[in-house]
Amino acid sequence: MAGHSKFKNIMHKKGRQDALRSKLFSRLSREITVAAKSGLPDPVMNPRLRLAVNNAKAESMPKDNIDRAIKKAVGGEVDAMEEIRYEGRGPGGVQIIVEVLTDNRNRAASAVRAAFSKNGGALGETGSVTFMWDRVGKIHYPAEAGSEDTVMEAAIEAGAQDVESDLVKPDIYEDAPGHTIWTAFEDLNEVAEAMSKGLGDPKSTAIVWKPQSEVSLTGDAVGTLFKLLDALDAEDDVQQVYSNEDISDEDAAKYAG
Repeated sequence: MAGHSKFKNIMHKKGRQDALRSKLFSRLSREITVAAKSGLPDPVMNPRLRLAVNNAKAESMPKDNIDRAIKKAVGGEVDAMEEIRYEGRGPGGVQIIVEVLTDNRNRAASAVRAAFSKNGGALGETGSVTFMWDRVGKIHYPAEAGSEDTVMEAAIEAGAQDVESDLVKPDIYEDAPGHTIWTAFEDLNEVAEAMSKGLGDPKSTAIVWKPQSEVSLTGDAVGTLFKLLDALDAEDDVQQVYSNEDISDEDAAKYAG
């Protein structure tokens, strides 16, 4: 589930897919439970829960798993979960945002701090990175949803801010191939519902961090950054990792683990 800035490190992403897949359902279940606990346990009446359930369905999570995650919140069978955001920098000044969902703040903080310190990074204060990022809505459709013009027209009619289409990248990669639609933070649900009427349900919908600029990274620093991102992704408490590196395909291939 971790989302990085672009696909310059797709070779590295490919190597991480199997490891991340094994934790995907648990992370999705955790988000469903927290979303259900934060409001009504009905996706129709709870926008956050609706997003979480739709994303779980897009990843082929069984209905029983989804229902069980919601019932945990309703029945009070879940420990108090806390949402925490960490911000820091990696090799070469790459900006990194880490979103955590945990029942133990001290454990999460220790794990994130260790990942940074052992892999050429440094944690910063809250707000030290996010002021250079935008909090936006992101909707992703697979390539077969329609042509660039078709999706663009649907997005404009639905009130989206921008569309990025890339229809050639292999589908093993996290965000591709397909169409990425960007919306204002507060418009995500409205735009997603409007687009689904014409294009069907999207592959995923989410509130994400989008960098305003990228940091070029080359050489050994690329390998160090990949180790840092891997260490963060491996933590059970970590839900999402965002970073704004710009890496050549050659370096991505050379340093992919």
